Amino acid sequence: MNNTEADILSRVIAPDDPSLSMEAARSILTLRFAREDLKRMDDLAEKAREGTLTPAEKRELEDYERVGCLLGILQSKARLSLKRATSAG
Repeated sequence: MNNTEADILSRVIAPDDPSLSMEAARSILTLRFAREDLKRMDDLAEKAREGTLTPAEKRELEDYERVGCLLGILQSKARLSLKRATSAG
C-alpha cells in the first residue's frame, strides 16, 4: 500500500464511492486556482526549470502541487458521481 499524501487522500475521499450529490459534484467542478496563484505557479515552475528555486520557494511549489492533487482527486470523484447519477437516471 502506498502512503504518499495523494494516496492517503485518495483513500479518504474514496473516488470510487459516488456518494456526492449532483449539486455538490457540480460545485466541486467549479473550483479553480485564482489568477494570482496560477501566475505564481508559473513563476515558480520557471525558476524550477532554471534551477534557481530557493528552499522556501521549493516548499511553496510543493504546496501548490499538493493542493492541485487534492483538487484533481475531488474533481475526479465529482465527475464519477455525475456520470453514475446520469447513467442511473
